[in-house]
Amino acid sequence: MADLQPIETALDALLEGVKPLESERATLNEAAGRVLAEDVLATCNVPPFDNSAMDGYALCAADAGKWLPVSQRIAAGNSVQPLESGTCARIFTGGEIPPGADCVVMQERVDTDGERALIPADIPEGDNVRRKGRDVRQGDRLLVAGERLEAAALGHLAGQGITHVSVRRRPRVALLSTGDEIVEPGTPLKPGQLYNSNRPMLKRQLENFGAEVVRVISVPDDFAQTLALLTQAAAEADVVVSTGGVSVGEEDHVKAALEAIGQLDMWKLAIRPGKPLALGRLPRADGSQARFVGLPGNPVSGFVGAWLFLRPLMGALLRCPTLAALPALAATAEFATSTGPRQHYMRVALRFTPTGVTASAFADQNSGVLSSCIKADALAVIPPYHEVAQGDVINCLWLTS
Repeated sequence: MADLQPIETALDALLEGVKPLESERATLNEAAGRVLAEDVLATCNVPPFDNSAMDGYALCAADAGKWLPVSQRIAAGNSVQPLESGTCARIFTGGEIPPGADCVVMQERVDTDGERALIPADIPEGDNVRRKGRDVRQGDRLLVAGERLEAAALGHLAGQGITHVSVRRRPRVALLSTGDEIVEPGTPLKPGQLYNSNRPMLKRQLENFGAEVVRVISVPDDFAQTLALLTQAAAEADVVVSTGGVSVGEEDHVKAALEAIGQLDMWKLAIRPGKPLALGRLPRADGSQARFVGLPGNPVSGFVGAWLFLRPLMGALLRCPTLAALPALAATAEFATSTGPRQHYMRVALRFTPTGVTASAFADQNSGVLSSCIKADALAVIPPYHEVAQGDVINCLWLTS
């Protein structure tokens, strides 16, 4: 096991020299889920004027505690007039606070006789007023480059009247499935065959990580065809991902093909699951290179490998800090285990309690048991040659894209 490389060394090799992809303009609808390529500055205040936080009456706080004539009615979107001295204004949520008013009293606290309102005495200045620029001030940095544009960020941009933004181009990924025994769902199984569970799983993971899967390719157990299909994939994609074919079997041709036409940076990692994982580069005709990630064929190894390697690679290509590393948290183990020479990434379910976080490991951690990944919240990281007893504090990587 001395030749096994730690994950940190593998990640360094994978990310060495990676440069962010170019930017492109997109509408807000097209930008959903994309990564912002440049900072955005606020062009207007939010809210753009002082407005009422509720339905009620706007007045000068100094006039509270007496009957005040109602001099105007202000609904959201109405223009306003300066408030006459010694009066109040009927106002509705979102209505602009008129000059001369400095507070709003909610309507439930007010008695009226149709033309006047009896205002309680304990109304402080600024009560129930949403101040101009409370959320955003003109000229402030609204969003920073590297932000993923999810719901709230899109609303923030729309609140500025912005229609287009600069986003990183999605990484183009070619997804290869190797092995004559792998067939697509819907095809009757013959003896010795398996359905391709890796393809839809990895495609969804990659999309969640911000990538665009541009090609899916089935690779037969043949060296010449493996060579040709790797070359084709590299010409079309920024990243080539394969499943299977990177071990030492006579029908495992991917590693040999990679070494024949490209560069093998790392092979055989000190991790479990996922030891036979190949990282490298494939040449293109223009002299550039496509990154290569060869995941093991076992589905759990592919699932875990995608979180540990594909996610940070997409983060580097998109220059997105939230994709660069999985969030880590400490949890109390509700299981016992021990490791050998490889670092173990165990699928666990998290439970958040008043006294802290607990982690329960799924009983069967075999790399072929994909069901353990469905309800997994995190990967518990157990170092090599380590013993964990129930109640020990362990480090977990939270599975969130």
